Amino acid sequence: MFGFGKKQWVCTVCGYNMIGKRPARCPFCSSLHKDFVDSGAASRHYCVTPKAVTDTVTQLKCVPRLGLGHAAYRIDADGGSVLIDCPSAFNRDLDPVDSIMFTHKDFIGAANQYREAWQAEVWLHEADAELSEVAEHSVDHRFTGTVEKFGVEGVHIGGHSPGFTVYLWQEVLFIGDYVYPPGAAMKLNPHGPLAATRDGAGRLVDVATSRLLTTVCGYNYVTDFATWQSAFMRLV
Repeated sequence: MFGFGKKQWVCTVCGYNMIGKRPARCPFCSSLHKDFVDSGAASRHYCVTPKAVTDTVTQLKCVPRLGLGHAAYRIDADGGSVLIDCPSAFNRDLDPVDSIMFTHKDFIGAANQYREAWQAEVWLHEADAELSEVAEHSVDHRFTGTVEKFGVEGVHIGGHSPGFTVYLWQEVLFIGDYVYPPGAAMKLNPHGPLAATRDGAGRLVDVATSRLLTTVCGYNYVTDFATWQSAFMRLV
């Protein structure tokens, strides 16, 4: 089977997943192969742990922290369940979801393994799906512009990656690692084209002010929207 039939490696420095032959360096952070573990070892050592955010949103993080430690978010939505981004470690004990939708390519994690275990659909913006970094992953739906699944809305803003997409569900905004950390030290993600990221931040302003929101879910944090918005508006 795809994903389970191929060797898979996880970088313990950044959490990036690599399918197939172990490369000399991590394609994301350039760490040496001595810092890689195979996916089986990652599954045994790192437990994907759920934490409630709202009645319908759950944060999923690896414990202990795996590399940069990005979080994924489960949404129990109208008529189905959605995962925003994907954990880097594969955990068979997690409740399955119907769809896995990504903010961008860097957080694709162990999506190939979850896709096969759950028979879930993988959604990724066309501009990111074309990139070589995700060539080994199966993408069931490539989209452009806006997208919607079970009431979860995705809005393409580009920038940090060409296909970067933010998501909205009820009063919650999911922004991945576009800006971090929350508070006075907030900055735009410095990786990727800075001018395009600034343009995308302008589009994020439009998204963030388009409805009443209470909560922001970032790549490793959850915060209240009012505090986040104050810092974000000073930034942009």
